[in-house]
Amino acid sequence: MRILFMGTPDFALFSLRALVESGENVIGVVTQTDKPKGRGYNLLPPPVKVYAASHGIPVYQPKTLRTEEFAALLSQIAPDLIVVVAFGKILPENVLSFPRFGCINVHGSLLPAYRGAAPMQRAIIDGCTETGITTMQMDAGVDTGDMLLSRAVPIAEDDDFETVHDRLGSCGAQLLLETLKKLKSGTLHPTAQDHSRATYAAKIEKEDCILDFTADATALHNRIRGLSPIPLAFTHTPDGKLLKVVTSRIEHGAVVNAAPGTVLESQEGCIRIACGNGTVLRILRVLPEGKKQMSAADFLNGRKLHAGDILA
Repeated sequence: MRILFMGTPDFALFSLRALVESGENVIGVVTQTDKPKGRGYNLLPPPVKVYAASHGIPVYQPKTLRTEEFAALLSQIAPDLIVVVAFGKILPENVLSFPRFGCINVHGSLLPAYRGAAPMQRAIIDGCTETGITTMQMDAGVDTGDMLLSRAVPIAEDDDFETVHDRLGSCGAQLLLETLKKLKSGTLHPTAQDHSRATYAAKIEKEDCILDFTADATALHNRIRGLSPIPLAFTHTPDGKLLKVVTSRIEHGAVVNAAPGTVLESQEGCIRIACGNGTVLRILRVLPEGKKQMSAADFLNGRKLHAGDILA
């Protein structure tokens, strides 16, 4: 089976690597164009491009799929199946309908929940204790196609986006191989999604990263870990400096009578913050403005942040 792979970030790399290492015939990789990164704005290739190039797989980086040139490329390389994982572009109808086995997507949620761009982050922010992976037969909608296989994955209280991302990436790669095995044996049975149960996971915006301490400690902890290690939730110190929060914990059982955002007496080297409903959040690791990541203890040693100060 001739497989054309479409994907861009690290999450896609799990599936591409699994295809290659299992001996599947990956005839090419379509990925987004190189993007400027860092202070020098040097062009950085997508992770799947680096991997594909190192394994002698042709790489294509069209700015758009809606051209005669890309249609001609499809005709030339003649894929039997297109596998799409975190590609970042909508596939037009002529691409979706070209391969005889269609296009299969690996999506980071248990569809129809969390369709869209940020399913993993949104599930953590919402406090879900379970998420999962779905392989799907793609159609013209956004994550609306028939489901092929799915697998649930737990989310622990102290998981963050990075740990869930890697767990789902590995699970998704395995589920993709199982999906292809069933496809080849004719035992794959698509199931229509219940669209009435669909929820949408919108792209993470700057506003999603603001810490509002009127929320309770659980909600704040979920937001922090859903946005860690990137882009990171943030607040501001009394002097107006930006303070991004990398790691936090809920102080279970604590009840305080203080305004939300109030810095409490430090314990065990952490920054303790009064939150909504009298709850307490412990901040363990931070990224101060203009600095490198550091422990809360190191931040407290080097900054004038005292009990009674307000973070906002």
